[in-house]
Amino acid sequence: MAKIQRQVQMLFDLNKCIGCHTCTMACKTMWTDRNEGQMYQYWNNVETMPGLGYPRNWEESGATIGTCQPKNDDEAALTPLPDIEGDYGAPWEYNYGEVLKTEGGNASRSVVVPFPSPDGPDAYASNWDEDVGVGAFPNNYYFYLPRICNHCSDPPCVSACPRRSVYKREEDGVVLIDQDRCRGYRFCVQGCPYKKIYFNPVTGKSEKCIFCYPRIEQGEGNFCVTQCVGRIRWVSYRDNKASNLYKLVNNWRVALRLHPEFGTEPNTFYIPPMSPPGYLANGDLDSKGRIPVSVLARMFGDNCNQTLAQREARIEEIFDILETERAKGMDSELVRILVATTDTEQVQLT
Repeated sequence: MAKIQRQVQMLFDLNKCIGCHTCTMACKTMWTDRNEGQMYQYWNNVETMPGLGYPRNWEESGATIGTCQPKNDDEAALTPLPDIEGDYGAPWEYNYGEVLKTEGGNASRSVVVPFPSPDGPDAYASNWDEDVGVGAFPNNYYFYLPRICNHCSDPPCVSACPRRSVYKREEDGVVLIDQDRCRGYRFCVQGCPYKKIYFNPVTGKSEKCIFCYPRIEQGEGNFCVTQCVGRIRWVSYRDNKASNLYKLVNNWRVALRLHPEFGTEPNTFYIPPMSPPGYLANGDLDSKGRIPVSVLARMFGDNCNQTLAQREARIEEIFDILETERAKGMDSELVRILVATTDTEQVQLT
């Protein structure tokens, strides 16, 4: 693999995500709404967690906590291919013409519904289990998890491709697929434990998030960053010590990687979500947050060698930092960074 000159990175603050999917729609409108075979593809998506995810059960394709995923040029590291119908969910249209009478005649329905509607016990699609979560009232909980391709430092999709059509750009570390070289073998899809590469059944080629690299080249932020109404994202280069992303990851140390045990060194980071207290059986407030730290620790960590106990300790440490700094209000540098009132505070690509 070529030496990367500067690695671009992204960070998500899960305490601010409201699950509005503006980022998803911005990405969809920009990149995957023009060509046939792309309708089921969401290069950026927002999942309700705990949940089955998109594609369904993608988290089950990785390694055990405390270990590192084997390199994916080893057949043992290749995981089953997701199915478009059952795991991603085939796209459907809506009866807009019927309701809005744009197709002539009188509308037989006054409600917009999927057409044809997904049906059956195995029906599934992106955000099928949105806002469901787990637990029973009053201690039920969920949180939102935005996901893009992680543009990993050690991307298994690159080593899995026999055609060498998947590669990292030397100038910024963005992982791309050469469409002229791709033959649709789909080893890259099998190799990615995050399942963020998609197969286009019409063109017979694999496609994925390109990190809006044309905008990165111009010093502008990704569409999912600039269109986010909650300002939950930051983007910068790993070596830019003056950037807010660098400060959040390295100075304040409040951000973790998603499933680092996969061993890919992802270049996306997450500030884990805090939560209100739960209730004890007698109705009193519990001293613990409603989202169990053990649940978060199974998802987030610093590196692939950490144990579950070490991850839990790190998350507790992050929560302590956030609570301490929040008490200071805008006198805290961390709070000022997290508030992010302008795009220039989030996008620092110099």
